[in-house]
Amino acid sequence: MTAHPRLSVGLPVHNGEEYLAESFEALLGQTYEDFELVVSDNASTDGTRDICRRYAKLDSRVRYVRLSRNIGAAPNHNHVFTECRGELFKWASHDDLYARDLLARCVEALDERPDVILAHSGQAVVDGDGKVKVPYEYGLATDSPHAPERFRSLLFEPGGDDFYGVMRADVLRRVKPHDSYHHADRTFVAEITLHGPFHQVPELLYFRRDHPTRAERANPGKRARCVNLDPRRAGPLHPTPRLLAEYVGGFVGAIRRAPLSAADRRACYGHLAAWMTSRVRPGAGERVEDRAPVDPDRLTVSVDALVAGRDGGRA
Repeated sequence: MTAHPRLSVGLPVHNGEEYLAESFEALLGQTYEDFELVVSDNASTDGTRDICRRYAKLDSRVRYVRLSRNIGAAPNHNHVFTECRGELFKWASHDDLYARDLLARCVEALDERPDVILAHSGQAVVDGDGKVKVPYEYGLATDSPHAPERFRSLLFEPGGDDFYGVMRADVLRRVKPHDSYHHADRTFVAEITLHGPFHQVPELLYFRRDHPTRAERANPGKRARCVNLDPRRAGPLHPTPRLLAEYVGGFVGAIRRAPLSAADRRACYGHLAAWMTSRVRPGAGERVEDRAPVDPDRLTVSVDALVAGRDGGRA
């Protein structure tokens, strides 16, 4: 790693010992090497600290930060970004898997397309054993040159995982930090895409893991998910209607803050009004891993081969 790595990967984690070592291996085994891996341990009480310290000793690119108390998933995501130094940035999840060329392909895409502010890849959902559960066809128009069209697509189409793309860090610094109301990740990505188009690398390189202890599974209700995002959301001051109102307000704020022309701003408000007053078709906004499983044989790649760590893995 250079003294000032070009890319920073921020990995926020809380009690992630079950899959953390696999994610370390997949990230540290990337063909692109000019990056730092900053881990923000949100006061874990399991074996997370020991795993992180072991990898920090094995690889100088790993920097381990431990918080003294659980501040919640959303503040921890924001915190790990402030600890990073690269001109490019990517959030990584402690339980996901990454093909060896993921970072390289995304950085190449950003270098080739100066107008693009975020690069991501094809993805599939895998289960706890790493077996493909749901291959996913990305259908959002986030590559459109027109900001209102990108925004409209994010409102009406099922969401992808753009949140975990490789982004230009200067753009992230210009948007409001990740909040903790219901679906705050969607308003966050919507604000990012109002700053510029995304690019999808046409290769299957990202594998999102679905398992019973994943945050969305372990916290199925809106209130529970928001409390997981930020413990301050617990209590009577944050009823569900408030959380939903903040969700809508998040889109309004994103439009207001974005560097848009007057015409584009009006168009975005129009799309938001249409979204609010119409019945969103069934399935809109769902996570890809919540859909019915399909035949994994449709994929022509081997997940194990794509994400093999260095020297066959050390975990």
